[in-house]
Amino acid sequence: MEKIRVAVIGTGHLGAIHAKLWKGQQNATLSGIFDTDTERAAAIAAELNCKYFTDIEEAIENSDAITIAAPTVNHFDIAVKCIQNGKHCLIEKPITAKYEEAVELIKLAKDNEVLVQVGHVERFNPAIAALRSYKLDPVFIEAHRLSQFKPRAIDVSVIHDLMIHDIDIMLWLIKSKVKSVMANGVSVLTDTTDLANARITFENGAVANITASRISAKPMRKMRMFQKNAYISVDFGEQKVEVFRIGEEVENNESGVPATMLGSLESGLKNKNILFEQPPVIPQNAIAEEQKAFAEAIINNEPVPVGAAEAAEALRIAEIISEQI
Repeated sequence: MEKIRVAVIGTGHLGAIHAKLWKGQQNATLSGIFDTDTERAAAIAAELNCKYFTDIEEAIENSDAITIAAPTVNHFDIAVKCIQNGKHCLIEKPITAKYEEAVELIKLAKDNEVLVQVGHVERFNPAIAALRSYKLDPVFIEAHRLSQFKPRAIDVSVIHDLMIHDIDIMLWLIKSKVKSVMANGVSVLTDTTDLANARITFENGAVANITASRISAKPMRKMRMFQKNAYISVDFGEQKVEVFRIGEEVENNESGVPATMLGSLESGLKNKNILFEQPPVIPQNAIAEEQKAFAEAIINNEPVPVGAAEAAEALRIAEIISEQI
């Protein structure tokens, strides 16, 4: 099988990680990197023993696909160039700086028959992967995504930098249109929002309460999901999952995960058990898995797992939250 050639545009923190991981992919090869900061690009190229392109056009010309890891404000212009030249794009989140730009990119990609995947990397977190055998249908989600302050991430608000991860997961799990949004937040260290909370109600009655902060003493990336007969706790940072669910007195364990019986309940004519399960989490690099899925979608001409339309909707909700604050 011929490998696809991938160039990385933007060699900041995430761009450098992408470049390094592309070198290890079995179905792809790193064609080179580009950054307007030539010193940074040269240093990364020397470290990875790869080519660094002198201009963006050269990077596009010598690649089949592009990873766009430049600052968010530049995503749209770079993606337009790539798509117009028939190149598939893996764009770091958020997809663009504005929702209107994302809508335009979706149309452009369709017209040029190229794939656009967006780096909502938590979809590939091993803790989420551990829940694949479970039917997830939450009616209430509570998420906390807290980070210590990092000066490199202040080009966007905490909503577009951190909270958007949980917005994406929330939309992916609930699969219903957003009915209403209530939000508040505060700026402390930057000119944009540093701490935010949003309560999101869906047309199917589900509710999500999400909090994001980049001025916390300790990091936290946790989500709790409540659904009929089950409570699921996901720790994205520690990559741990806990499931508490109500089961029949005698049942086949569909998840295939050993369960601990915590007690029993009398419900109508049947006894039900309270079961505790810890699905095994298989360690994996989420960004590497994201890249692998992107390359496989190109090779097999299949839809990408996190498409531009999904990313655009996450951005739209992020904009509503920002406007309310």
